[in-house]
Amino acid sequence: FSTVSVTVSLDVDAHVDQLPVKRHKSKKNHYRIFSIFNSIRGEAVKLTSANFDSQVLNHELVFLNFYADWCKFSQILAPVFNEAADHVTKEVQEPGKVLFGMVDCDTETNIAARFHITKYPTLKLLRNGKVMKREYRGQRSADAIAEYIRDLLKDPIIEIKEQKDFDNIHENKRTVLGYLSSKALPHYEVFRKVAMDLRDDCEFFVITGDLAKSGPNNEGSIVFKPARSKLSENDEIYPGSLLSYEELSVWTTNRCIPLVREITFENAEELTEEGLPFLILFHNPDDKESVKIFTREVSTHLMSDKSSVNFLTADGQKFSHPLHHLGKSQKDLPLIAIDSFRHMYLFPDFNDLYVPGKLKQFVEDLYSGKLHREFHYGPETTTKSRSDASPPNVQNLPTNPPESTFRKLAPSRNRYTILRDEL
Repeated sequence: FSTVSVTVSLDVDAHVDQLPVKRHKSKKNHYRIFSIFNSIRGEAVKLTSANFDSQVLNHELVFLNFYADWCKFSQILAPVFNEAADHVTKEVQEPGKVLFGMVDCDTETNIAARFHITKYPTLKLLRNGKVMKREYRGQRSADAIAEYIRDLLKDPIIEIKEQKDFDNIHENKRTVLGYLSSKALPHYEVFRKVAMDLRDDCEFFVITGDLAKSGPNNEGSIVFKPARSKLSENDEIYPGSLLSYEELSVWTTNRCIPLVREITFENAEELTEEGLPFLILFHNPDDKESVKIFTREVSTHLMSDKSSVNFLTADGQKFSHPLHHLGKSQKDLPLIAIDSFRHMYLFPDFNDLYVPGKLKQFVEDLYSGKLHREFHYGPETTTKSRSDASPPNVQNLPTNPPESTFRKLAPSRNRYTILRDEL
């Protein structure tokens, strides 16, 4: 081992400060050299409370494997994850570009708690120090993981140099346009970082050359174009500094990630894993008007509830199974329901959306327990003499509310070791 240590130290001494190494004053120097040797071989780096933050801050993209040694799924994934790390780190030579990290959740309990780990193994991505909301849920092979990371490292911004390309920008997608005379400007690097963060939520374009002069500011500007609007209408111009990543990131995130999202079979698992109840509008796919009405009501009266409820729309044809559980069919669309991951509760009448405060009360009744009580015991009656702390009077015999159907789309126990029955 001492021979290996000397040889490696001669080869890498000049680059020690650029490599992800373990530092521990109580260990001998050969452990530090061995850690460098592992990094050169491309294996994932083991992260601890001592080195986690520095490693994350020093890499643009961090791919984390939260595992436990006793978990069989973690044991299966470990060699695959290391092999993928080897593939990618050999291809990407730029320092600080990408890091594959391993976190032992049994020993690094603080890190596990910080990232709300509820299953093993959990694969999370951090971009520019921020957690990306989408975990990796693709095929667990070295080639598939490596290809996924390669794709994330690509610049998501499409350069527009000619008017014909500008005219072909899709109007049915949320779009961010950067009017910059050149990609060599420092403004572009800030714009690129934001685009990397939000590549799954918006399309990003940079308009360069003489065409960039068509923007609202000759010195450069960023413009957000909402979906299904003309390029010249309903645009929003970024008012902040083009050199401030934090300002541009906050502004763009608030526009690219809508308050009301569409749930699909592809994103249902990630939405379920957020752990928030669903307030869902089921509608026919060609019914856009009900979506507008629902979105307007949520935006007007339920903004304060966005941290405790996921506001969603769902294709009532594709999600016919939840409708069946509610005793409804496609002929009853549009309709609104809450899925609490225990039960489903039906909003009485879609037309009640026009009654001010009705949908807001429906959400509040979920958290007060009223929906649960009424589904089990029938409508509550109140009397002036009854105090709020007294048990409610009930009119009907106990009933059984429909069970949650979206809970079944949560992470599979055939793929993860679930720590708690939270989903």
